[in-house]
Formats: sequence, C-alpha cells, structure tokens
Amino acid sequence: MSENIRVLGKISTAFGIKGWVKVYSYTQPMTNILEYPVWHIRKDNRWQEFKVLQGKPQGKGLVASLQGITDRDLALSLHQCEVGVPEEALPELEEDEHYWFQLIGLKVVNTEGVVLGQVKELFDSGGGNQVMTVMPCEGSIDQQQRLLPFVEQYVLEVDLDSSVIQVDWDPDF
Repeated sequence: MSENIRVLGKISTAFGIKGWVKVYSYTQPMTNILEYPVWHIRKDNRWQEFKVLQGKPQGKGLVASLQGITDRDLALSLHQCEVGVPEEALPELEEDEHYWFQLIGLKVVNTEGVVLGQVKELFDSGGGNQVMTVMPCEGSIDQQQRLLPFVEQYVLEVDLDSSVIQVDWDPDF
C-alpha cells in the first residue's frame, strides 16, 4: 500500500490541548489538503489512516482534528510526520500540469542539449514561485547544484515519457 501514497504535507506540531495538529501543506492552494477525508500519516515508518474530522486555516498555516487524536500528547506524537493520500485519490490534471512528485528524478537538459542534472526536489520560494533543485547526475556538464525557477520563461517542456525537462538555461548562470 505505501508504494502509491503521495505526500501532500506534514504535521509540524500540536495545536491547543484537544488533539488538533498544525499542518504544513504542499498543495496549491494550501487548503486543498483539507479536501481529502482520510489522510495517511507516516509514523514509525508505517502509513496509518486517520479520518479528518475538521480542518481550517489558522494564521499562516492550517490546523486539523483527526479521529483518535484526542489530546495534546497524542497530537505531539505526530510531530514531523508526513501526510499523504493514495495516488488514485488525486484529481486528474490538465495536459500541461504536473504533480511535483512526477518531476523528481527527471533529467534537466537545456536547449543546446547540455545535461544540467536531475531534479532532486521542488519547493515554493514564497509569493507563489516554485523552484527546482537540480543536482549533478551521470552525464551532467559539471558537479554544480542549481536552483532553477519553475516558470514558463525557463521551463520549455516537461516530457514524462522520456523523463526529461527541457529548459532555456545557460549552465554558467
């Protein structure tokens, strides 16, 4: 079962004394994580299912109440645990949209055919800007780590079938 769980966020800590947890969501918008009625939470390297009783924005993040988590100590026991859902529960995307997990491991090649590396991770740098961390890989031009903005101006094509992202990016930049 754990093979098809896709991580959508993590629990940062407890919230209050009644078992609520603070949640850091990777979804866009962040409240989309609350659309899933059941979360899989990785605790002690095992995925466990928890029904989401309630969830809401709180400050700059989210908080949620989970079935069976009834006090602060239980909530604290989920500190830094990943939150995921089965891949089949994710909505279908438009043709030119991708989930971040689909991009991890893809080779990044510029318009001259130079291999810059492969995607290690993506993150939101604030203000809605996504950034790819590109690490050296077999065949890459050098051993340099690169941070590339994941925007139309630089990302020309994402080809999941050939596992390549084509970018307009100078390796010396």
